[in-house]
Amino acid sequence: MNDVLIAGSGPTGLTLACDLAQRGVAVRILDRRTAPHRESRGKGLQQSSLEVFETLGVADAVTAAGSRGVVLRKYFDGEHITDTPVGDGVLIGQWQIEQALRDRLAQLGVRVEYGCALAALTQDADGVRAELADGRVVAARYLAGCDGGRSTTRRLLGIPFEGSTREEPAMVLGDVRAPGLSRDFWHQWFTSEGGGILLCPMPGTDSFQLQAAPEPDGTGGHLPPSLEGFQRIFDRCARMPGIRLADPTWLSSWRVNVRVASRMREGRAFLAGDAAHVHPIAGGLGMNTGIQDAAALARTLAAALADPGRPGVLDPYEAERLPAAAEVVADTERRWERVVDAVRTPGRGTEVGRE
Repeated sequence: MNDVLIAGSGPTGLTLACDLAQRGVAVRILDRRTAPHRESRGKGLQQSSLEVFETLGVADAVTAAGSRGVVLRKYFDGEHITDTPVGDGVLIGQWQIEQALRDRLAQLGVRVEYGCALAALTQDADGVRAELADGRVVAARYLAGCDGGRSTTRRLLGIPFEGSTREEPAMVLGDVRAPGLSRDFWHQWFTSEGGGILLCPMPGTDSFQLQAAPEPDGTGGHLPPSLEGFQRIFDRCARMPGIRLADPTWLSSWRVNVRVASRMREGRAFLAGDAAHVHPIAGGLGMNTGIQDAAALARTLAAALADPGRPGVLDPYEAERLPAAAEVVADTERRWERVVDAVRTPGRGTEVGRE
């Protein structure tokens, strides 16, 4: 029987797997995807995450792949207004973080098993049994659900995900090339009519992460993300006719989703990362909060495996991380409101979400 089964191989699940494997814990990590992705997604590591990665032996790899410090170049109605240096943490694509963690995990003798979707869970006093979609059954002493905001683990455990989700998209996103656009800046264009578009150069690639207000469809809704739509938004906000966006490798929409699991533990099963809490993106706290969840859960599970009979040995994780999740949700809501308000003023941008 495995010691710990982890569902989900994003930054949270991989951090947990590395931490436990480094402690000598028998870990198995599954992912319903068929292969790793190459999407920028969460793109900023804070110092607290780098400290965790230092203990896991991956801090040097992610620091080398990313860049420290970025200059926000702000425009308003097509005019360059100001530049704002932002120097905290490391700018790096999420796929690169995951690659560094997978490499470290492989050094520890563990590899992600892809194409493994959970279908059912049962547990008793000795452990957890996970039935996969293909009929296989995997047993472990403990289970960690690190499988994102649409967590199958959370659903199978019957844990409520309390909060709200706005129906209309707040943003469209993607990874695109923008030949001719300077890669020395995180470009942020806003207009007096409302709306805007941001292009952030992703280190180690020739692409930019694009974030923009979605396009209305003329019937009260919004158009889905597309390269053609990205170009229309860019032309309207940036007013740089020589720049043509190209080669999209990721297209997505984002809604303001503010939810926290009512509990982060059900018996021998735990939730971590987006499976336990989702919130506005302002401040870049999502991935970093999940990494802190993983570090705390690794401590709790290592203690439980070392001394399974000690009363309350499984309690510290939820006691520490559930209040932390609630505070992050409240904090990011405040940060998001500041950003939405600030970008109406020329020269103001996403830096206010870091304040």
